[in-house]
Amino acid sequence: MTFVPPGGPSELPEEPAEDPWAGLREDLAADVRRVSDRLRSLSATRLASAPAPPPEGGPPYVTRAQAGRAAAAELARVAAALEAAAVCPTGPVEQDLPTLSDLAVGDQVAVTGHDLLAALDLVGPGVRVRTGTYEHLPAERAVRAAARVLADVRRRL
Repeated sequence: MTFVPPGGPSELPEEPAEDPWAGLREDLAADVRRVSDRLRSLSATRLASAPAPPPEGGPPYVTRAQAGRAAAAELARVAAALEAAAVCPTGPVEQDLPTLSDLAVGDQVAVTGHDLLAALDLVGPGVRVRTGTYEHLPAERAVRAAARVLADVRRRL
């Protein structure tokens, strides 16, 4: 059985719709790749050592692995908020990421980052989302805030 959409070929859009997340998606994907690659390349000793000091008002991290875990948790929180906004109006179910070994934190950033990138396809930038950190904000603000956390971690590794 073949599915044929209603309407004729003249009713189909001539060009694919423009991605409203295009610029942010590219920047976020690049930072996810940079941070996860950097964390994967660090030895256990380096992962257990202190990162660069925080900028004024930035969160202090005891270890580089802790900084990576914080970025992964933020990426996961925002991804869950976008997914929930697409299917569940009551908001996301709060779940903590498991604490993996320091050597796995790069993979954790990669997985949660890719989850967020995939969640961008579910909602538009103006859709209001609920997260523990960014209560009922436009999706774009929540994603940009998560991208800032990731960029801060990248600079401090």
